[in-house]
Amino acid sequence: MLATELAKRPVVTLAGEDVGQVKDVVFEAGGRVAGFTLSGRGLLAGPMKQALPMDGVTGLGPDAVMIRDEHVFESRKQLAERSGAGVGGDVLGARVLSDSGVELGRVTDVVLQTTRTTAVVVGYQIAATEALGHPERTVYLPLAETVAVSGEALVVPAKAAEYVADDLPGFEDLVRGFRERMGGDSAQGDAGDQGQDQDQDRGQGDDSPADRPTGA
Repeated sequence: MLATELAKRPVVTLAGEDVGQVKDVVFEAGGRVAGFTLSGRGLLAGPMKQALPMDGVTGLGPDAVMIRDEHVFESRKQLAERSGAGVGGDVLGARVLSDSGVELGRVTDVVLQTTRTTAVVVGYQIAATEALGHPERTVYLPLAETVAVSGEALVVPAKAAEYVADDLPGFEDLVRGFRERMGGDSAQGDAGDQGQDQDQDRGQGDDSPADRPTGA
């Protein structure tokens, strides 16, 4: 699911009352969706003072966001303080750079993996640069792990460019494969570091023949 698909989705109580609609997605620093800012329903309705935290959602469906009742709402300030991050619009237009210093494109949307009551960032929809093929082509780039969804530039591993998708079907499997590869590379690197440390420890612990005491 794309984050922008949630915009204008109605918020409905379990009693069937239509109490607002999603305006913006608010992300936590770790990449999870913290909640939503809201606006009223109708052409003349503006932003609401209340916000909807994710833990107040009982169902994140394709046609509506379900809540128990309006008592789950909190102020926009409370949601912003609790999330420690910005709204989804902050990331749109941000540059995507590889950790080797190559610009891969600019963010046009955020890809979410959703369940009934949670949503987690797993990738970005970007307008690609020549580094990924045709300039301005829309592609989907996986994330190795949950990261902060904010900032003027988003830095991703250079290997992410090898896992670019042209559409969303199958993207979840691609993300899984990419994360498994990155996790394996990290484990191999950690094992190599540990081996070097052990070699150094053995070198420091072994006495050379010249250092060993001789009997009287």
